[in-house]
Amino acid sequence: MNNSKKALIFGLVTVGIWSTVASAFKIALTRLDPLQLLLIASATSIVALAGIMASQGKLHELTRMPHREMVRSALLGLLNPFLYYVILFKAYDLLPAQEAQPINYTWAITLSLLSIPLLGQKMSGKDLAAIFLSYFGVVVISTHGNPFSLEFSNLTGVCLALASTVIWALYWIFNTRSKANPLAGLLLGFLCGFPFILAATLLFSNIPALDTTSILAATYVGFFEMGITFALWLTAMKYAATPDGGGTARIANLIFLSPFLSLIFIHFLVGEDILPATIAGLGFIVAGNILMQYKGKAPSKNI
Repeated sequence: MNNSKKALIFGLVTVGIWSTVASAFKIALTRLDPLQLLLIASATSIVALAGIMASQGKLHELTRMPHREMVRSALLGLLNPFLYYVILFKAYDLLPAQEAQPINYTWAITLSLLSIPLLGQKMSGKDLAAIFLSYFGVVVISTHGNPFSLEFSNLTGVCLALASTVIWALYWIFNTRSKANPLAGLLLGFLCGFPFILAATLLFSNIPALDTTSILAATYVGFFEMGITFALWLTAMKYAATPDGGGTARIANLIFLSPFLSLIFIHFLVGEDILPATIAGLGFIVAGNILMQYKGKAPSKNI
């Protein structure tokens, strides 16, 4: 099997897994509150990431990381997993999965907007068109197909879903200068973020009473959404970057399959009737993302 096929297989597996996590969020949140879900999921992800690094013989890189990179990774742990997933899970708690998932998908547009003041990038006419398309799609979805009424299904949930894209975009921007091993940096961030998650759970919630459904759902979220998919995506991009790998752009474009596949899982696993407005709004969001990526300004989501 050549590297092009390997890259495609790893990329498709990653996208397939990402497509299931919105359903896993909603299933877990029927038994757990957002902080309880994050507590279990982040603990699971730490075990998964440490296991991956140990199997690669790279666990020692945690201690060999330059002090500046250790501090950077530790501070980034406040953004991801702590703030990002607290806000994201609360948005999923308030909104149907078919609304929260597409809105969260606008993170690449948010990244481009924040890159203007933080990275000094310029805004072009195509960028403005991409932003308009994506956020019009958000309005279509959150108003159930009545965008000019501005009557949102749950305004708080919509605002939280949009806020999660700001946190995620900031995480990416601040992470661009890191020279640490990506897995080591992510694991250190999770290790440093976990005490804040535990403290927030003890202060504002409580240690969950576990049952089979909540354990399985929360563990699935931690293992796949926060852990193994990051390594799988890095592997796909590594194979794609080789001379016979076919190029990273081909693999990166697979991400556009994820939100549509996710709606299928949401329908059959969560039981939501997918509204025509959701599909239409998602079409606008994806069109905006494609237009923005055509300009080459947004990296693919790795977590």
